[in-house]
Amino acid sequence: MERLPDIESLRLLVLVGRHGSLTAAAAESRTSQPSASKRMSAFERMLGVQLLDRSRRGSALTPAGMLVSGWAERVLEEMTVLLDGVEALRRERSAQLSLAASLTVAEHLLPSWIGELRRSTPDLHVGLQVMNSSRVHELARQGEIDLGFVESPGGLPGVRSRVVARDRLVVVVSREHKWSRRRRPVGPAELAATPLISRERGSGTRDTAERALAAAGTEAVPPLLELGSATAVRSAVAAGAGPALLSELIVAPDLATGLLVEVPTADVDFSRTLRAVWNAARHPTGAGAQLLALALRRLR
Repeated sequence: MERLPDIESLRLLVLVGRHGSLTAAAAESRTSQPSASKRMSAFERMLGVQLLDRSRRGSALTPAGMLVSGWAERVLEEMTVLLDGVEALRRERSAQLSLAASLTVAEHLLPSWIGELRRSTPDLHVGLQVMNSSRVHELARQGEIDLGFVESPGGLPGVRSRVVARDRLVVVVSREHKWSRRRRPVGPAELAATPLISRERGSGTRDTAERALAAAGTEAVPPLLELGSATAVRSAVAAGAGPALLSELIVAPDLATGLLVEVPTADVDFSRTLRAVWNAARHPTGAGAQLLALALRRLR
């Protein structure tokens, strides 16, 4: 055969076998009897096999038609499996969102963004990985996530990005630290010469701090402590271990309660942008596009 049978012809043949007549099959398929007869005649010509025994009493399957009808029913069942499987994959893809984010974004921005998104898409499943910005960037570059959120101030090769929030780093100390009572701001030279409690290399917070000090003409001495999360840094500062540079988003509640004290700075810019990132070869779609648009609306 030069071409394959069409689905409607297969379905009509199966209905003839199920009901025992072409007239009943045409009625169930909501087709006129002449149209159904014409379709079956064309099907027989294509196959080169007589499928119907036509008489004044009506049309019924020939022995060959019964065999072909059985095979056709199996083909239709497999087609149903195929279509149901594809639909399940489509629903699964549209109802899943794979994210990665730096700790600052994950703790202080994403919860409200995701909450608003899920109000319009209640069956949405969100998978969120929390890690430092360099790792988020790498996952986005490799296309392993739908959308990432980073604090990194530098270039981001292999991804596209949009600014979704603005933040700044602030110097914080415990209430007992000597800097908590000082009246003059800390300049870049003094800050760079002071061992700070710091995040690990690769974190957006540490990158921002080092770049800001470098832009002010100084280079930071090695950290007093190097910790793997902003929460750990914040706890160490509150315990009196020393000063740190932390996101204003993170320490705002502690500054309000007086658990931590902000030390003013001068002649150095610790402001930064928080960005959404995604693989450069594709643009966010579905829930990813909705989340990005929501974040951009909040920024405005």
